[in-house]
Amino acid sequence: MTTTARSARRAADTPPPLALPDAFTAHARTRPHAPALLWHGHTVTYGRLAEAAEAERARLAALALAPGEPVGLVAVKSPEAIALVLACLMERRPFLLPSPQLAPALLAALFAQAGARHLLAPLGQDTPALPALPRPAPVPTLAAGTSFMLTTSGSTDLPKIVPLAQSAVDRFTAWAHDTFDLGPGRTVAGYAPLNFDLALLDVWATLAAGGTCLLIDPAHALDARHLHAQLTAHRPQVLQAVPLAYALLARAAGTGVLDSVEHAVFTGDAIDARTLAALPALLPGAQLYNIYGCTETNDSFLHRLDRLDAAAALPVPIGRPLPGVRTLITTPDGTPLQGAGSGELHVSTPFQAAGYLDRSRDTGRFTTRPDGAGEGRRWFRTGDLVTRDEAGRIHLTGRADFQVKVRGVAVNTAEIERVLLTHPDVCEAAVAAQSDPLTGKRLHAAVRRTPGSTLNSLVLREHLARNLPRAAVPEKLAIHDDPLPRTATGKVDRKAVLPTP
Repeated sequence: MTTTARSARRAADTPPPLALPDAFTAHARTRPHAPALLWHGHTVTYGRLAEAAEAERARLAALALAPGEPVGLVAVKSPEAIALVLACLMERRPFLLPSPQLAPALLAALFAQAGARHLLAPLGQDTPALPALPRPAPVPTLAAGTSFMLTTSGSTDLPKIVPLAQSAVDRFTAWAHDTFDLGPGRTVAGYAPLNFDLALLDVWATLAAGGTCLLIDPAHALDARHLHAQLTAHRPQVLQAVPLAYALLARAAGTGVLDSVEHAVFTGDAIDARTLAALPALLPGAQLYNIYGCTETNDSFLHRLDRLDAAAALPVPIGRPLPGVRTLITTPDGTPLQGAGSGELHVSTPFQAAGYLDRSRDTGRFTTRPDGAGEGRRWFRTGDLVTRDEAGRIHLTGRADFQVKVRGVAVNTAEIERVLLTHPDVCEAAVAAQSDPLTGKRLHAAVRRTPGSTLNSLVLREHLARNLPRAAVPEKLAIHDDPLPRTATGKVDRKAVLPTP
């Protein structure tokens, strides 16, 4: 059976034979000495990880939780944190896993919304004090089989809670197993934070398949030399990360190529031309992929790049739908787009959530098929604007909520960012709009210039003026040498561009 055929079968509505916790337990029983995790030069075997998970299960049992009652986890990525999550999975206990970097007030509000009366930090992990819950919250009604509860990106606003059914997670891990050849003897580098949905592939699909996960310590995630050294020492076959990580690796490429990587996946944000052009030389044996997805739906599209002409692929298409994924592009009036053109992307995947935990926030996002055609499927309105070309390739062009009017002219802040990133001396860019009583919106931009660059705002404004309407040139333009602020999931924090009121 081909990989495509296996993926199509696994992506059907029937879950794979073994759920993630059962698959992990089977590996720990039959291969206790096999490496499960690599962490700061130490190996954690499946047997040891299973022992740590059993200790955490005892803690859960002592809480005398009600059936279906979720727990809240405050956990920084580490072997101890993974053992705690495994314990919840083995107990079929729903759990909320937000970013530990969120402000204490936001964490408390999220845990209260989830009905988590008990907050846990991993045994043996140094963790900041757990936030105090404002009041005991009623346990929400969760769908049967809910396991992970992840959150959408958020910096100052309250993120949305996304409950995932274990069956949806298992369908995804089965797809990842087949697509990237996960399994015993294979190592996957886990760059993303544990609360980011990328970890579903990096960590959980890897452990379900019996492979080894190389954990990149979040404390060193922006250290290019550390990241390169870890990948050189442990020689993973699979690497998935946000474009920032690849930009860091390209910067450290003088210390050697990463010839062990067979599958290199970038996702979560747009990749810049300079970084993309560096990847074929940095990763000489790797197939390059762009993956598109949302926390609410998990991965939806995959695009395999032509290694020989990677730099000419910009903007990189988001690719073709994964097996079992349905897609629809709608015009502004809600009409399904036929053939080439632009519109908003809607998807329905075998891996998606049924809705947000707070169903009042579902409005307009989780819906039926936009044209009313009955399929019995739940659809997700992504808010992403795309263009489909004559060849059927789909390109991400921005977001519906990034469309703003400046002096009566419609502009898209994502398009401004794309133009900023085409300048050879720009390696990061963020654009945000602030309300203004005279112009409607006032644009603010921030960029990080490449090391050693003398790029100034005058040169950058001229670059923007050559490629954008006058209304789309930001009024404020800040140039930095340090990395731009990031959200809890590692993306550039556009809200941080705006001046403090």
